[in-house]
Amino acid sequence: MTLVEAPLSGLSLPGELKQLGPAQAKLTLAGMTREELATALRAIDVPEREIRMRVAQVWHWIYFHGLRDFDGMLNVAKGLRARLAEAYTLDRPDVVTEQVSVDGTRKWLIRLAPTGPHDRGAEVECVYIPESDRGTLCVSSQVGCTLTCTFCHTGTQKLVRNLTSAEIVAQLLVARDRLGDFPGLTAPTDGLVPGEGNRAVSNIVFMGMGEPLYNLDHVTAAIGIMADGEGLSLSRRRITVSTSGVVPQIGPLGATAGTMLAISLHATHDALRDELVPLNRKYPIADLLQSCRTYPGVSNARRITFEYVMLKGVNDSLAEAKALVRLLKGIPAKINLIPFNPWPGSRYECSEWNVIERFSDVVFNAGYASPVRTPRGRDILAACGQLKSETEKLRARARLMLEAGDQAEPSGADILSA
Repeated sequence: MTLVEAPLSGLSLPGELKQLGPAQAKLTLAGMTREELATALRAIDVPEREIRMRVAQVWHWIYFHGLRDFDGMLNVAKGLRARLAEAYTLDRPDVVTEQVSVDGTRKWLIRLAPTGPHDRGAEVECVYIPESDRGTLCVSSQVGCTLTCTFCHTGTQKLVRNLTSAEIVAQLLVARDRLGDFPGLTAPTDGLVPGEGNRAVSNIVFMGMGEPLYNLDHVTAAIGIMADGEGLSLSRRRITVSTSGVVPQIGPLGATAGTMLAISLHATHDALRDELVPLNRKYPIADLLQSCRTYPGVSNARRITFEYVMLKGVNDSLAEAKALVRLLKGIPAKINLIPFNPWPGSRYECSEWNVIERFSDVVFNAGYASPVRTPRGRDILAACGQLKSETEKLRARARLMLEAGDQAEPSGADILSA
């Protein structure tokens, strides 16, 4: 594992642009929607007749070229560039730490810009998973999580707030910066990202911190930026939104975002799912599956992924495998079996590998694709269900030390092990 201290510049949030005063921090245009960019240009008196053209120019430089300063916007007049630089920045959030797993997975702890005078900047984690034919970025949609799934480390961190669309997009911008995935940038030399001819980030999964469907407006706005063909240009079929089952928002997600859908299922009956995924008490399995059957665009070519974490002695029997097959009958589906990724204090264990294989065979023989997700980044707590911001880890570690009567400040090593 490699740990790198990597300070960058801060991210400011879109707001009432015309109220921006000289004593306030500059807003960053990086992460803004087209509508927000238009508002920002109007605020510095760009004529209305030029707004559409100027938005297109600035958009291209930010999202296609990944520009970090206004001087490089060669088709924008020098006077306008100067006004842009005076009022705004193209800053990204701070990267507090970068960790690189032995398998090439990278985890970034990102500190967001303060949202008010008493906010020192919330932190989120995002993870990059390289494979030979693709690179997947796992992004967060909330600081902490509003749910309390008992097998998930992120669920032990209380919800702080939703991320804005700009803060979600900023995770992709940071990843592309760090991976040399914009024109003219150089990729890392460790050989752990896809080679020449492949985009370093080709896929996005909303499987980081938070429940995306409890932040639907900002998530769909961020997807619109990511999928825009004149900028970041990611295919919506390469963007997957995972939900624990916020049933009323599943249809609207499909209608507005048109992305692939993943369901964090993990159980075949309500009694067990009520324990593993407490949200099930509000939206039981029958209602959840009905929303899947009617998900806009679902077909054999656009199957829904059902995620099923393998918990030793809890949900991994052959009877459960057969029940899972019966449960999903008639739904175009792929079943993603996830070996449980341990984290400090968890009460669960991962199923034995031969048990996982037998479970997979039952699912596969019933006609479903049933890949077993290879655990990635376990050594840096970057695997599925392991994300939790370093701030929260530090607080937990400090509490334990105080309870033990140790008043000493925790070290960097303590923070990483908390």
